[in-house]
Amino acid sequence: MTTSVTRTAHEVSSRALGWLHAQRELGALPADSTAELGEPDSVYKPLGESALAASLVLRESAAGSTDLRLAHELIGFCWRQLGDGDMLYERLLRYSMMTDPLETYAPFARGGLRHEPLENLLAHTSALRSVRAVEILPNRRLAVANAARVVGLDPEGRSYDWATLTRATWLGATPEPWLIDWMTAYCLTHTVFHLTDWGARPEGLPADLTAYVTAWLPAWIDIWAEIEQWDLVAELMIVGCCLVEPYCTAADWERLARAQHPDGLVPRDGDPVPDDPGRRFADHQHTAVVAAIAGTLAVSRTLGGGTAAP
Repeated sequence: MTTSVTRTAHEVSSRALGWLHAQRELGALPADSTAELGEPDSVYKPLGESALAASLVLRESAAGSTDLRLAHELIGFCWRQLGDGDMLYERLLRYSMMTDPLETYAPFARGGLRHEPLENLLAHTSALRSVRAVEILPNRRLAVANAARVVGLDPEGRSYDWATLTRATWLGATPEPWLIDWMTAYCLTHTVFHLTDWGARPEGLPADLTAYVTAWLPAWIDIWAEIEQWDLVAELMIVGCCLVEPYCTAADWERLARAQHPDGLVPRDGDPVPDDPGRRFADHQHTAVVAAIAGTLAVSRTLGGGTAAP
């Protein structure tokens, strides 16, 4: 069973990464882009997501030499699109209370791409009471805390009250699991991602929350797979890889593999996929990202990976 999961997860992840790499120019920033970023979710955010996937492929080192090369090239492309970090620095300099420069920078720092002036500025702004008090969703507060840990602003995890931040989330309340809805499920997945640093620290998810997720994750995956919400299914499969005892089943992986297109695209849902390359990328880039991450972590965990970084 483990061999089957490892093989299928690797195939899905490798194809998804290859698709992201092949389509990367479709995700380039417009030539006239500035740090203001009138629509940051349109290109800026997807660049950070592709960089995240690449950084985790590199971190786990569970892929073959070809995938590692593609991951290096993909994260390098994303970094150059952001001016080798200059755009993040400029954005933070102008908008000190925005958290996205730190969150976007974290995967690059994980991948060894550093920007000293940005880190100096982050060290200053992240300590400001005004920045600490920005009103954002509880799981996003965990995202900021984990990004600070990854970048090195909080290497020992003592600058943030992780316990309080955790209990402020939906998951932290161990609520009635049958009342979960689509958006809440996304919030739940990201709570797990940030507490465990994308599976590197499975023990970061408190024991009671680990038991809660372990009990209900199979049902949640089945529910959203039944209605072909593949993006959310892949995110929930990442959650399974972040548990102390990982939940990775051959049936789930075979189901996701059947949904994947031959070129590596993973559809976001059961709707028809358009033929236009730009629309295909815009609609399904995120699902390829989460499929690549899910597969990377599944391969690593089934091969015995998943320990805290030093």
